[in-house]
Amino acid sequence: MELSDSKVIAADRATVWAALLSPEVLKDCVPGCQEMSGNAADGFEATVMQKVGPVKATFKGAVVLSDMVEPESLTLSGEGKGGAAGFAKGAANVRLDENADGSTTLHYVVEAKVGGKLAQLGSRIIDGFARKMADQFFTRFQEVVEGPGAPEGDVPDTAPDGEKKKGWFKRVIGG
Repeated sequence: MELSDSKVIAADRATVWAALLSPEVLKDCVPGCQEMSGNAADGFEATVMQKVGPVKATFKGAVVLSDMVEPESLTLSGEGKGGAAGFAKGAANVRLDENADGSTTLHYVVEAKVGGKLAQLGSRIIDGFARKMADQFFTRFQEVVEGPGAPEGDVPDTAPDGEKKKGWFKRVIGG
């Protein structure tokens, strides 16, 4: 299964690039991510809990960044094992284009594969789930980098419930 799309992010290309390499941003953006550790050079280890149709599983796996051309493009590749549920593998080829207004267009092409019990659910369910996951990730990524548009000094980095607010990454790096 392959899908592609793009998002215009109201941040310069260097800020978007830095966010793609940040374990904190990735953890915040991957739906169902419970843990994320590591770094861009050595790769990341993650624990993600997801429900795909009737199958609920916790996947433990690794994410590797490759084909990096700073600050233009990279490939995020991941593979997770979910025990009896099976496995999931995927990759996202990401390209960043700087726009004249200072924003960045993030283009992505995602490819996903599953095996084991998950593969028995049928391609319609799997394709819909993969599309939803990719859209949630890149929409959340856009929110984390852009922020709500309020003046930076007026927006706390976390909500009262401890969840990080939109734009927290841009405020952290002083963007």
